[in-house]
Amino acid sequence: MPLAPPPAAAEPLGKFRANTLMDASKHVCLGVVTGPHGVRGAVRIKSFTQEPEGIARYGPLTDETGGHRFELHLIGMAKGVVIARLSGVEDRNQAEALRGLRLHLPRAALPQTEAEEYYHADLIGLEAVLGDGTPVGQVRAVHDFGAGDTLELARPGMPPVMVPFTRVVVPRVELTAGRLVLDPPPGLLDENEA
Repeated sequence: MPLAPPPAAAEPLGKFRANTLMDASKHVCLGVVTGPHGVRGAVRIKSFTQEPEGIARYGPLTDETGGHRFELHLIGMAKGVVIARLSGVEDRNQAEALRGLRLHLPRAALPQTEAEEYYHADLIGLEAVLGDGTPVGQVRAVHDFGAGDTLELARPGMPPVMVPFTRVVVPRVELTAGRLVLDPPPGLLDENEA
């Protein structure tokens, strides 16, 4: 039986990709500006929240440094993106200049999760160890290819390996210890399988 997959930006059990740890001082990437929409400063945003419009539910967003703050007002939806206005962006040239801008929210602004629910952002960076404490690697990414979440583990001197994020393979997630414990089936971590 799979573990509850990580909730997306405060929406339980959703898809959410981010590159931060659970440290409350960190920022979580909720989306990225993919380009302008029209001539009046609207932008297209690829949202990383479970429901794409969820990106606008948590208040102002910032750039990666936290130095620039944007109020986000949704104005529509398009295939794979939300259409929005960002405060301070008045024309197409300004919108075009924001292409690639990652929009962040402080991790502390996201709601607490239930038992066995995790934000992807909380899992990325965790050390992966075997039950006896033997280090395996570090969680580099969380993927969902349609059959449930999969952890991508970076391993020193070895190719990365994909590990199903199920209760059988990952029996314990210890966020406060900064690690998760693996019980992989034979062959899963073999270098030839990676």
